[in-house]
Amino acid sequence: MDERQQDARRHFRYPLVLDVEYRLLRNGRVIHRGFGKTCNISSGGVLFDTDEVPPAVGNVEVLMAWPFFLNGNCQLRLVMRGKIARVAGNSIAVRATSYDFRTGTVQCARTAP
Repeated sequence: MDERQQDARRHFRYPLVLDVEYRLLRNGRVIHRGFGKTCNISSGGVLFDTDEVPPAVGNVEVLMAWPFFLNGNCQLRLVMRGKIARVAGNSIAVRATSYDFRTGTVQCARTAP
């Protein structure tokens, strides 16, 4: 079994469908922003589908609307940072380097300026 196959089995994947906003980063600055839905998530990363193929690979921040509320009434979002591991069609796999929960909502669609 090669290293990529071993890594894919290192973390249990949960088949959650969550709204996603992703931000491609270069030198700490956002160079592209997009939206999509998760296919699955684990402590090691996330796989999500988007309407467009990202213009670059590299560092990414993924914000997900978490399905549970803090104290029953405060919206949570999971913010995962990492590297794009692969892009296949409109699916993007991210290998997590860090993640944390924040309060607030995730924008789920593009808004007019």
